[in-house]
Amino acid sequence: MRPSSSRSERGPAGGGLSDSGPGDSGRLFESEPASGGLFDGVLAAGPVHAATGDRAWLQAMLDVEAALAQAAGAPPEVAAACRAERFDIAALGAAAAESGNPVVPLVRALRAAVSPEAARYVHAGATSQDILDTAAMLVARDALSLILADVSAAASAAARLAAAHRDTPVAARTLLQQALPTTFGLVAAGWLAALDGAADRLAAMRDSGLAVQLGGAAGTLAAFDSPSIVDRLAEGLGLPAPALPWHTDRTRIADLTWPLGTACGVIAKVAGDVVLYAQTEVGEVAEGQPGGSSSLPHKRNPVAAISARACAAQAPGLVATLLGSMGHEHQRAAGAWHAEWAPFTGLLRATGSAAHWLARCLAHLRVDAARMRGNLDITGGALLAERISAALAPKVGPNEAHDLVRDAVAGGRPLAEALADHFSPAELATLLDPASYLGAAPALTDRALKQHEERP
Repeated sequence: MRPSSSRSERGPAGGGLSDSGPGDSGRLFESEPASGGLFDGVLAAGPVHAATGDRAWLQAMLDVEAALAQAAGAPPEVAAACRAERFDIAALGAAAAESGNPVVPLVRALRAAVSPEAARYVHAGATSQDILDTAAMLVARDALSLILADVSAAASAAARLAAAHRDTPVAARTLLQQALPTTFGLVAAGWLAALDGAADRLAAMRDSGLAVQLGGAAGTLAAFDSPSIVDRLAEGLGLPAPALPWHTDRTRIADLTWPLGTACGVIAKVAGDVVLYAQTEVGEVAEGQPGGSSSLPHKRNPVAAISARACAAQAPGLVATLLGSMGHEHQRAAGAWHAEWAPFTGLLRATGSAAHWLARCLAHLRVDAARMRGNLDITGGALLAERISAALAPKVGPNEAHDLVRDAVAGGRPLAEALADHFSPAELATLLDPASYLGAAPALTDRALKQHEERP
């Protein structure tokens, strides 16, 4: 079975044994500084950073080695030695250059850490890709759970906004121009539906799209008597067992890119809306925890939405790299497999960071309903041109009505003035009230909220 403690709390990933012993599990190593990278606060935000870091990768590889040894009947000391804090990340990374992957030096160090009797069970019958691919599935499973939690939190925040502003009028904008009245509740309901869909796809991938990898050097399990070793390994790690090794069938990796890339697309849309609504000239929403400027004291920047967009924007390139690396030759690839490691980690991290920022953004979003109402009036009634034309058509004819309204708007005349000869003041007041021309927006919002509440 996998060790019970979280990989994100373990020691760093690397080659060679460190000087730490079993009692040093909380110690960070010089090869993995606690402060993180210069851009990590923005582009590797939230819990996904640790879940996809070197330490997490190393512990995942060790968990695979421990489960494989246990499936082969190894003594307990192998699993006991499979603790990330006992190994040096920098040393493993440097030694990986000799063989082309970090598993080789890790196996050497792990064998040296146990008795000769136990050492013969370490990595027995496996190849480096078996360990690293299965570790990737473990890392992905942990990361997907964290990403799913933040996407779901963002969806819950969107649901609260939708319910609170079910009837709050706001201008719908098409091609960045005011089009018709809608409600901010329906806007948030659109965010909600998209986020719920993203969460469903992420959950499906986590729950049924991952699998162990074990095939040996050429995918034949030559060192084993039966494929049952795959089932035992899968049981030990809590992952599905595939029918065949997938060393050069990378559809499983490709399948993982889809829900991650799609989630980033959804996040980018929602965050982009927030940025647009928060513009000074619009001012219809504001982040509750805005950021400042190095030179402009008055700025209140929507930093969470901006950061979510920045993280999400990395996804298309990472997805493209992973899809472009699918052409693995024969039974083992010459470089294409290696090309996956960084973008695989990067895509998990970018998606997790984007989701973390969006959840923070929506949880603290402030809505200015008065500003929304004020912005509905800046066109002098042009926002209701569709409604006015329909009401005017029985009086003057459809073509004439269309032309009259069009010419009034083009000439900058308020519609109330241009149509004073055709409608009473009371009729005009009703026709030009945005809040009375919302269509089915409130009902649509209710449908989205009901669907959200009924999700399993």
